[in-house]
Amino acid sequence: MIPNLLFYKDMKKIQMVDLQTQYLQIKQDIDQGIQRVIDSAQFVKGEQVTAFQHHLEQYTGSRHVIPVGNGTDALQIALMALGLQHGDEVITPTFTFIATAEVVALLGLTPVVVDVDWDTMNLSVEAVERAITPKTKAIVPVHLFGQCAAMEPLMALARKHNLYIVEDACQAIGARYTFRDGHTAQAGTMGEIGCTSFFPSKNLGCYGDGGALFTNDDELAARIRAIANHGMVVRYHHDMVGVNSRLDTLQAAVLDAKLPHLDEYTQARQTAAAYYDRAFADMQGVLVPGRTEQSTHVFHQYTLRLTDSNGEPAPAVRDRLKAYLADQGIPAMVYYPVPLHLQKAYQDPRYGKGDFPVAERLADCVLSLPMHTCLDEEQLAYIVEHVKQGLALCSH
Repeated sequence: MIPNLLFYKDMKKIQMVDLQTQYLQIKQDIDQGIQRVIDSAQFVKGEQVTAFQHHLEQYTGSRHVIPVGNGTDALQIALMALGLQHGDEVITPTFTFIATAEVVALLGLTPVVVDVDWDTMNLSVEAVERAITPKTKAIVPVHLFGQCAAMEPLMALARKHNLYIVEDACQAIGARYTFRDGHTAQAGTMGEIGCTSFFPSKNLGCYGDGGALFTNDDELAARIRAIANHGMVVRYHHDMVGVNSRLDTLQAAVLDAKLPHLDEYTQARQTAAAYYDRAFADMQGVLVPGRTEQSTHVFHQYTLRLTDSNGEPAPAVRDRLKAYLADQGIPAMVYYPVPLHLQKAYQDPRYGKGDFPVAERLADCVLSLPMHTCLDEEQLAYIVEHVKQGLALCSH
């Protein structure tokens, strides 16, 4: 046994994401939903898929929800539905998971990566504006770690330059953005198309792969549905090049059982984040996640930034702290250690090291702590105690 855990001998094991405890809390609903699918033997396109689709439309306020196989498929189908042409430029943040740029490249489009904001870690509006060229056709803002990007100014830029917005809301389902006129909208429902993932660790996750697209445009919705179904509207008549991407019925049953609890899950994450905030608020060298007044934060991740006495990234301290926490039974993760412009697969003569300094600084100093719906106060106290102890040891 790890010596420090002796003081917490009855404490449940700390995990980055505790899916087992979450399942046990709603086990009857999950089990009944899965059993109904098995009894019906409608494993593809069963009635639970349609039911979940309608319930998610009601929850998000989106006119159309189109369930698909995963979040990456959702992003690819969104860009296909917009009819972009080979070489068209799509602006994305360089500090994000690879899927955002991956689908752009796979479709023969040109990913144009830009820098992000230091505090929110989301897309920099000024960087987007500087990157727009006559070839630019779309912007893909990522609502990173659970907080909406600056959608109002981004939408204004898109209108000015006649661009599409495809929201990558894979980490932010349930987050709400408030516009200057007071109206609000959920992450994924503001651009032409929004995309989300139901990967198990997401805020609304299934027990396998899953995803969905959101749109308020009837014609786009029809095109998205066709593309996701081999380009088919009438059976065996293919009007466009499509893909095969669908949410299977078992996963829809799981998601439909969890959706009524999503606000409760969000509140639990926000409570844990508030505990972390209070604990680290005055710690030198530790910056808590920045917030924007325009968006709520649903904390897919709780990501610290670790700096030295001059406010510069402290990668060595970060890496030593991560190892120290692991020795204490506390998992921690670095999301993301290499910005897109420095990834081997996306090397581009237009970009090099130093071109996106904020993203590079973040990659050198971010550390995400355990964040899920089942963290209790004992676990949070243990995590905080050892972050503080670890920093005291690792900073020298």
